Amino acid sequence: MRPVTIGLIREGKTPPDKRVPLTPKKCTEAEARFPGLKIVAQESPIRCFSDQEYRNLGLEVRPGVSDCDILMGVKEVPVAQLIPNKTYLFFSHTVKKQPANRELLRQVLAKNITLIDYELLTNENGERIVAFGRWAGIVGAYNGLLTYGRKHGLYELKPAYECVDMEDMQEEFFKVKRLPPIKIAVTGTGRVGQGAVEVLDMMGIRRVSVYDYLYHDFTEPVYCQLRSSDYNRRRDGRVWDTPDFHRNPHEYESTFQNFLPVTNLLIACAYWHPQGPRLFSEHDTRRSHFRLDTIADVTCDVDGSIPTTKRSSTIQEPAFDYNPTTSELEPAYSRPDNITIMAVDNLPCELPRNASRDFGRQLIDNVLPHLLHEGGDAVIERATIARNGQLTERYQYLQDYVA
Repeated sequence: MRPVTIGLIREGKTPPDKRVPLTPKKCTEAEARFPGLKIVAQESPIRCFSDQEYRNLGLEVRPGVSDCDILMGVKEVPVAQLIPNKTYLFFSHTVKKQPANRELLRQVLAKNITLIDYELLTNENGERIVAFGRWAGIVGAYNGLLTYGRKHGLYELKPAYECVDMEDMQEEFFKVKRLPPIKIAVTGTGRVGQGAVEVLDMMGIRRVSVYDYLYHDFTEPVYCQLRSSDYNRRRDGRVWDTPDFHRNPHEYESTFQNFLPVTNLLIACAYWHPQGPRLFSEHDTRRSHFRLDTIADVTCDVDGSIPTTKRSSTIQEPAFDYNPTTSELEPAYSRPDNITIMAVDNLPCELPRNASRDFGRQLIDNVLPHLLHEGGDAVIERATIARNGQLTERYQYLQDYVA
């Protein structure tokens, strides 16, 4: 392959994100695996891996990386920091026409930048090949149990962001042994849902079938992982069809009311389409059979699948209360009959070292072979939003967004 230099840019978004696309060890592994590749890190005081950790492995760390061929970050690059005529990889959050990032995409076009978005990197089956989702699920489930413990005065867990890493977090798990025989529902079976289930399994919480969850009582805490078909159905009564559900979510309705009388803690990890059914309504929260008092909304779609998620929360202030009587939000743990909601929208940032190692592994195995490949590549092409000052063919629908 031709010589290529990748620059790891300093994260500029506020609040700062400590994650990195490639850890020091992953940088040296990538250089060894792809002859001609050089990786340079821009000096950063906030990365979860220090500049010295990169230097210790012989990697160059310097103030600027504007001479590099490809620039890699994690979160959106502030408009003022965009370097013209470069190829960038980061999460741009523009393909759903997010208002906050309209100016970012305009400047990408104005500055003749090639923008490749991690979120759009997929295989031929349309499955994502690089993501932080597993860590959103891991931290989300942990935060859900932390919130439940605080709400009921059962135990105090150290917040995930105060843990050095996953191993440190696992030291806290033994405190959860004081859980009463509650029922925990996890929605979603993708990366995020699997991450959540990992934590519940490590905590020793028993997994049960949907039937047993709904119809049996237990003397210990249990959880159930729900697929879309477990809590949705077609409005016209026709048989369940998963691909059809993803294509036509508006033709389905929620049956989650079956779970409301028995569920104490909900860990919501399922992808939600704006035309899809919500799990329940605000009216449901006022009914006598509504038992849910703690929700970890890992998906964090504001005003989305969980109607009580009226805003997102922060790593420092992860929870707030929803008052079913007034439909208003109140400070967390205000009163026992409120619903307490954890809705942090950047959960993987709480365990940045683990999340970065995992992400780097996926980049090396699934993305760099395509990115460093001579000539056009379908995987990279599908994820390229802009090139030569124009939106690519696949993303022409964003024309009115940037106009």
